[in-house]
Amino acid sequence: MGGDRIRPKSQELTRAELEVMQILWDKGRCLVHDVLAEMPEPKPAYNTVSTVIRVLEKKGFVDHKAYGKTYEYFALIDRDTYTQGFMSSVLNNFFGGSASRMVSFLSSNKSISLEETDEIIKLLKRE
Repeated sequence: MGGDRIRPKSQELTRAELEVMQILWDKGRCLVHDVLAEMPEPKPAYNTVSTVIRVLEKKGFVDHKAYGKTYEYFALIDRDTYTQGFMSSVLNNFFGGSASRMVSFLSSNKSISLEETDEIIKLLKRE
């Protein structure tokens, strides 16, 4: 089934791909119409969702099990693994690999509260 597929590298997902992956992560195994049912209005066309899923499959993020002509899709990479790779990329590409520079950026732009900053400090002290 997925043995000959290329494993996902540190690829960043497009907005549409990420939306589909969020549904697969939340729901587990889904048919295309199940994914479509979970999408917000205005819903994309069935063929659009099907195409996004096939792209995710080619990228190695998704695989399927066939039941005749019906395909059930599922994620090959879990949410935490993708998030870790994505955040590592952000950290390296925008902050030179420095977590303190990233936290400084977030706090100086008021993206995080003082309480959140304190929580980050507590988390860092535990490790």
